[in-house]
Order: sequence, then C-alpha cells, then structure tokens
Amino acid sequence: MSRSITILLLLTAGCGLLSPTTTPQPSQFSLDGARADPRQVTRAPAALPQTAPTLIVNPPHAAAGFDSRRMVYVREAHKRETFAYSEWVDTPARMIAPLIVAALEDSGAFRAVVMTPSAAAGNLRLDTEVIRLQHEFQAAPSRVRLTLRAHIVDNATRQVLAWREFDETVDAAGGNPYGGVLAANRAVQTVLQQLARFAAEAAKGWQPPAAEIAKRAEGSLPGK
Repeated sequence: MSRSITILLLLTAGCGLLSPTTTPQPSQFSLDGARADPRQVTRAPAALPQTAPTLIVNPPHAAAGFDSRRMVYVREAHKRETFAYSEWVDTPARMIAPLIVAALEDSGAFRAVVMTPSAAAGNLRLDTEVIRLQHEFQAAPSRVRLTLRAHIVDNATRQVLAWREFDETVDAAGGNPYGGVLAANRAVQTVLQQLARFAAEAAKGWQPPAAEIAKRAEGSLPGK
C-alpha cells in the first residue's frame, strides 16, 4: 500500500472519530386527556347555598424523585429507574394542577375554584402532593401507580378539616412507555373523580363564621 493511500485512510478514520454522534430526541408525553368525566362526579345542586365556600387551590407539590419530567419505572423494590428516550412534557405535579381545578369546578360544590397565585380570597384551601407516579414491572401485566395526598384547610382558622391519600393502580396496555402513559391518564382521571367527591364532602361540612353569614345576607359579600 502506498504511503499516500495510508495517510488518506488514517485521515478518514480520524474524521469519523471526531464527527459528533446523533443522540435520539426523547419522545414527550402528557396528561392533558385526563380531565375527570363530570358524569362520574357528585355534583352539588344547581343553586348553591349561601354558605358554599370559595376554594383556593395551591399548586401540587411532588415527593423526592417525582419532581422532574423523567418517567419513572420500577423493576425491583426500592429501586427507581427512568426511561432513557421518553419523558413528560412537564413535571407530573404541574400537569395535574389544571386538571385538579377543572375537576373541582365540575363538582359544582364551590362558589369558585381559584388556583394560586391569585389575589382572590378564599374560605377553604386545598393542598396536594404527588407521592408517586410510576410504571411498575414487578408483575405481568405491568401497571401504573399514582398516589396523591390531599388536605382541606380552613383559611380562617388554619385548621385541617379533612385529609386523604388516594392510591390508584391501572394495568398498562403494553410494557413500554406509551402503554404506561395511557394507564397514567386513566389513573389520574380516577383519582380526580375521588378527589372531587372528597372535596365536595368537606365543603358540605364547613360553616362560615357568623359575621360572614350576616354580610352575605345583607348583600355586602358575593353569593346572595
């Protein structure tokens, strides 16, 4: 082999080593189709009572490990892994936030439902936390598990009126990220229905201060 050919081959090999490798872009998935079916939510009467509260909804928090866009899966107990080329379009907590508001509005149990930050004042406050949203492969078929913790707080007294932890598992249609996404949407929908009923029951048991009742009766507060 001539010297010139040898040099050409070496240069070609060197260029191949220096050229950047193409990294596949991750597929992105959402929970935007998970709004609760209003037919499955216990609705309050069309005419709200004078004592119906306004609900302030704080943005959901997320437990450690579930506060990113990475899609978590579990093959062994106590060990979390994430898919390499699939992710959420946003964190689960931020995706679920508007869905929570919509489900509570559909319940018809509140005078208004307002997401913070907002200048609006409210009687009750809802605090939620995404404890887990993960695709579990320890059994067949695989399944998605969603756990959401909720607290209803009286804004005037700072007292926790009610709290509940919702835990829902849904079998995945396939053992791949997309099958998990479909199951996650169904799990979120079910939990939203349960959350709306829970909040509506808490609203029924709440009574405003006597001074507020009097102001509403006089028409100086919205809601007469």
